[in-house]
Amino acid sequence: MKILSYLLVYRRFLLIVLTPLLLLPLPLIIKTKEAECAYTLFVVAIFWLTEALPLAVSALLPAFMFPLFGIMGSKQVASAYFKDFHLLLIGVICLATSIEKWNLHKRVALKMVMLVGVNPAWLMLGFMVSCAFLSMWLSNTSAAAMVMPIVEAVAQQIIRAEAEADELELSCSNGSINPALELDENIGEYDNPDWKEKEKQANGYNNSVGSTVSTVEKENEKGKEQNLPPAEAERKSKKDKYSGIFKVMCLCVAYSATIGGLTTITGTSTNLIFTEHFNSRYPDCQCINFGSWFILSIPITVIILLLSWVWLQWLFLGFDFKNMFKCGKKKTAREEASSRVILQEYKKLGPISYPETVTLVLFILMTSKLLLRYKGYITDSTAALVIGLLFFIIPAKTLSRTSNGENTVFGYMPLITWKEFQSCMPWEIAILVGGGFALADGCEVSKLSEWVASKLTPLGSLPLWLIILISCLIVTSVTEVASNPATITIFLPILSPLAEAIHVNPLFILIPATLCTSFAFLLPVANPANAIVFSYGHLNIMDMVKAGLGINIIGVAVVMLAIMTWIVPIFDLYTYPSWAPNIPSTNGTGL
Repeated sequence: MKILSYLLVYRRFLLIVLTPLLLLPLPLIIKTKEAECAYTLFVVAIFWLTEALPLAVSALLPAFMFPLFGIMGSKQVASAYFKDFHLLLIGVICLATSIEKWNLHKRVALKMVMLVGVNPAWLMLGFMVSCAFLSMWLSNTSAAAMVMPIVEAVAQQIIRAEAEADELELSCSNGSINPALELDENIGEYDNPDWKEKEKQANGYNNSVGSTVSTVEKENEKGKEQNLPPAEAERKSKKDKYSGIFKVMCLCVAYSATIGGLTTITGTSTNLIFTEHFNSRYPDCQCINFGSWFILSIPITVIILLLSWVWLQWLFLGFDFKNMFKCGKKKTAREEASSRVILQEYKKLGPISYPETVTLVLFILMTSKLLLRYKGYITDSTAALVIGLLFFIIPAKTLSRTSNGENTVFGYMPLITWKEFQSCMPWEIAILVGGGFALADGCEVSKLSEWVASKLTPLGSLPLWLIILISCLIVTSVTEVASNPATITIFLPILSPLAEAIHVNPLFILIPATLCTSFAFLLPVANPANAIVFSYGHLNIMDMVKAGLGINIIGVAVVMLAIMTWIVPIFDLYTYPSWAPNIPSTNGTGL
């Protein structure tokens, strides 16, 4: 048992040491450049999937392994670690830093919720739309961390108001005029006193968060009995209802933060990795940019978001379609409480400030420029970088006058500083993407891509829709246990040769696979946004598995519908493009 405990403690170290040793016969026996490149690819892929080493550290392995095997020179490998993608990322992170610093995200989220309304179902949709919108421009982790404290406050007030209404109704029926004593006790039962502490924990991603179990759920499990008195049964029913409110509010934030990131190239790292990989592998194709991706993905995001809203409502609260669309109905206690909290939170922000206004203007300017299609030397990264640099130049304060009419002197401070930018910049993702580019270049130089393509040619006998579905299901399954960037980085060099081998437009397979890589909804550790909402303690793992399985099915189904319908004319997918390698194929693909 002692040996077993030592093995468990040092399992990562053993994995780091044994993986290269066990795979070493591959380059030693076969002795070809393809085998040596495959050895590097396998070692890095295993380290990425198991996270035995930090993702960025594993991504640096090709930098010395390729020169060691003589596949690529050091200068050639090093150039892969900084590309056009990184400039685009820097520009977008400058915008995200300013949005977070000046609380523009909070104003946008609260305003959207106020516009939607306070009916429970519409309130949930308001949070989903606002969180998804933020996730289009920020990381899903940041979006979830920003919106979740607001959602938690609203949910707490909903429980208070409903408990108060229930107690008031009970006291009136009993002839009592002051239910305050009973009220305080009941409110305390559903109030979470340490949610502020959990809010602090939510700002960081904790791999051990999967072990957290909802306190409410534990109490429910302990309190189950075969035969309950009517009063106890009613009490348990209310408790389950309140617990369901917390669950659905938490999950709507986690899932919408991920779904919103599908919409833009900059919304999630997987989209950025795909774009740079595609443009590097097929430089003659200029069809993938910010605008074209937005056009193809916005219907997907909207449909998945709406279906997820319906699914979560039905699963936890029951989808009452009739009551949702009743006009002129008097607001319930829950709705009144929600309105008060949201209005109070919005008033705390005060009038829109000068830095918020400038950030909003620059946001609109960057978005409009990214939506334009550029030709020649200017690309999406150029536009993003130009706007991003303005955040370091424009002052954060304006001259103000005293009562005497004199200008107030203040120290010059830009909208964001370099330290603030550094704290928001995902350096791990930047290095990880660079490692993926290095691996892709190594596969090309060593001819490993051609070898893989020749072996995948027999798959051309399968119907195209089945090939796409299989690839979507594989990446969706893998991304539940591995990080999204690592998953897409591993599969892009495999799926690109597959498309070329079966003589199909590479976009037909790469677009759905890229979208499905973001569908990490099942487990708390599958996605940082999941971990953040899970850390608040209102969910258990089975809640997330049940809800996430439905969202996964919805996501894959919508992506399959999109790739076989409206995406086809956008890129003329049924025509094998001139920019892709023309590999002779003897197998036809059933379209």
